[in-house]
Amino acid sequence: MVGPVVAVGALIRNKKGEILLVQSPKWLEKRYSVPGGHVELNERLSDAVVREAKEETGLDVRPIKLLLIQEVINPEEFYERERHFIFFDFLCEAMSEDVKLDNVELIDYVWVEPKKALDLKLESYTRRLVMKYLKYLEGDRETEIV
Repeated sequence: MVGPVVAVGALIRNKKGEILLVQSPKWLEKRYSVPGGHVELNERLSDAVVREAKEETGLDVRPIKLLLIQEVINPEEFYERERHFIFFDFLCEAMSEDVKLDNVELIDYVWVEPKKALDLKLESYTRRLVMKYLKYLEGDRETEIV
């Protein structure tokens, strides 16, 4: 097993308040997740989330808030089970809604109202992130660590 990997996730919202969910072949059973990826050496977390969002979706985003830090060890829903991630999940504002998928990392997407997102087939870490975002909308501004 590779040592822990530092990664970022981008919970991207548009001007209508919808959030972007994506499908990646890395998550089994076509589960929805959020854009994101590895933090590069000497890269700030906020810069990494902007870069990953642009690379995977074509969107320019502005990080608003670090919502959630998740430690993920041997994720059952991921194509490589023996992994250890530390996810830094950011709420980001989209500068546009013109998504352009690379069709390699990401193969599909949907803009959805946050509460309706919970009705979709989400991987468990994205489900936790969406639930944290709903608490954020209700006034809970604390970053959560799980």
